[in-house]
Amino acid sequence: LSSLSADDFDFELPAELIAQHPAPQRRASRLLRVDRSGQLADAQFQDIAQFLDPGDLLVLNDTRVIRARLLGRRASGGRVEVLIERILDAQTALAHVRASHAPRAGSRLALGQGLDVEVLGREADLFRLRLDGARGWLEALETDGQLPLPPYIHHTPEAADEERYQTVYARHPGAVAAPTAGLHFDAGLLEQIEARGISIAWVTLHVGAGTFQPMRSAQTAEHRMHSERYIVPAPTAAAIAATRARGGRITAVGTTCVRALEAAAAQSAPGAAVSGETALFITPGYRFLSVDRLITNFHLPRSTLLMLVSAFAGMETIRRAYRHAVEARYRFFSYGDAMLLERADDAEGLR
Repeated sequence: LSSLSADDFDFELPAELIAQHPAPQRRASRLLRVDRSGQLADAQFQDIAQFLDPGDLLVLNDTRVIRARLLGRRASGGRVEVLIERILDAQTALAHVRASHAPRAGSRLALGQGLDVEVLGREADLFRLRLDGARGWLEALETDGQLPLPPYIHHTPEAADEERYQTVYARHPGAVAAPTAGLHFDAGLLEQIEARGISIAWVTLHVGAGTFQPMRSAQTAEHRMHSERYIVPAPTAAAIAATRARGGRITAVGTTCVRALEAAAAQSAPGAAVSGETALFITPGYRFLSVDRLITNFHLPRSTLLMLVSAFAGMETIRRAYRHAVEARYRFFSYGDAMLLERADDAEGLR
């Protein structure tokens, strides 16, 4: 849909509604319910189980956020900030590098508390870095890195962030941003959901820093997403097929789950495990193959994530929902409140 532009997904957001800290308890956030007809209802996230139906399937992203931000200096003495985007192998990673001048291939960086890093070259917006020494990147980041809080959270990471900017079910390290819709769940809430007869399944999508990057093209048709690694394992693929067979619905927790499930559905037979890379860019007009309902946080103006939820629930429905959320003083973004969206009819995503 080349007629859509970033301006179509803009809205005014008072700065004080951007949550800087999480709610006192994970489940203590608010929940805005949006049904298939676009009707809005205010609720509490702790009641989420009663809004899901027995026989349905809840899918969560079990990626784990790594301590991906490193501070240091170039060999020339200038300051440098590195945000690891993706670990390629034990010693090699792709990263965003902020410095007064872009480092050249062959230059060296002194990061953290003694990490010696060589710049191997540039790949588009990213730099390929090699870590010298016996330690690999995962071990080095755990001891020397900082938690990569989003740019709109303005405090340095605190002890509380180490726990709360991570889902309770995070298992597989590799993300540089949390799948934030999952931050609302605690162990007791997941037990309530299963006790209601709702199955739980897992995907892994390692969220990249590109999730926070604004569109550089005015038109959606010209934008290209960063690719991210994902896995839909065999038990999850089988659970999706079984849910469909009994007439149940698939509820994705977060846009990352949507992208993983939709990417897998586009390239595999039902019930088959899938893994790979996805640069899927979902905008209004997209025909959803797998997901029926979506639990998600509120997203940034003009962002690709706002475009995805607009495709899912309908552009005008999302505009009304966001206007209501601002007027009702919902909390926005990673540490904010949540929405439960029903998928619109395919034609409705355009309205």
